[in-house]
Amino acid sequence: MRRTMLAEAIGSLFLFATVIGSGIMAERLAGGNVAIALLGNTLATGAILFVLITVLGAISGAHFNPVVTLVARLRREIDTRAALAHVFAQLAGGILGVLIAHFMFDQPIWQISGKLRAGPGQWAGEAVATFGLIFTILGTVRMRPQWVPATVALYITAAYWFTSSTSFANPAITIARSLSNSFAGIAPSSVPAFIVAQLVGALAANAMSQVLFSPSSHEARNDPAPQTV
Repeated sequence: MRRTMLAEAIGSLFLFATVIGSGIMAERLAGGNVAIALLGNTLATGAILFVLITVLGAISGAHFNPVVTLVARLRREIDTRAALAHVFAQLAGGILGVLIAHFMFDQPIWQISGKLRAGPGQWAGEAVATFGLIFTILGTVRMRPQWVPATVALYITAAYWFTSSTSFANPAITIARSLSNSFAGIAPSSVPAFIVAQLVGALAANAMSQVLFSPSSHEARNDPAPQTV
C-alpha cells in the first residue's frame, strides 16, 4: 500500500506540476498568443503522461485521477481501502506539485485562481473529455494493453484542443488548479460543476465499455481474447 501511495503521489506531483509549470512558461513566452500558450501546455502534458504511465503503471496502475480510481473500484480491480489511499495520494501529491511549480517560477506559493470556467458548454466539454479518457483507458487495457501510455497521452493531447474546457477530466487536478491563479487555473466556484460533469462522463464511459469490451462480446465474434495488464 505504501509503494502504491508513493507512486500515485509522485506521479500526481509531476503531472500537476507539469500542467501548471508549462502553463506559466507558455504564457510568459507566447507574447500574448493564447493558441501558442495552449500548444506549449498541451505538448508538455501529453509528454509527461506518457512517461509517468510507463514508469509507474506497474506499481499503482498510474491512475493520478480519482475518476480512474472510481472506475477501477466499480470494476472490483481494487478494494475501497486502496481506492481511498489512491485518491488521498493523488490530492496530496498533486497539490504539492502545484505549489512547487509556483516556487520554481518565483510566484506566490499559495494562490487562489480567479479564472471562471462555467456554462453548459464548459460542463459538456468536461463530460465529453472524461468519457473519452475513461473509454480510452478501458478500451486499450482490453484490446492493446501495451499501448496504454501512448493512447492516454495522445488522447489528452487531442482533448486539450477539441473540448471547450481544455480537458481537465480529473477531479484532483481540478481542485489543485483552483489553487493557481495562472494560465491553467480555475476559480473555486467553477470546481463543483466540473467535478459533477467529470463523474457523469466517467460513469457513462464505464457503462459503455462494459458493453463493447466485455469478454463475452469478443467471444461472440470468435475474436482471440487480448491479454490484460
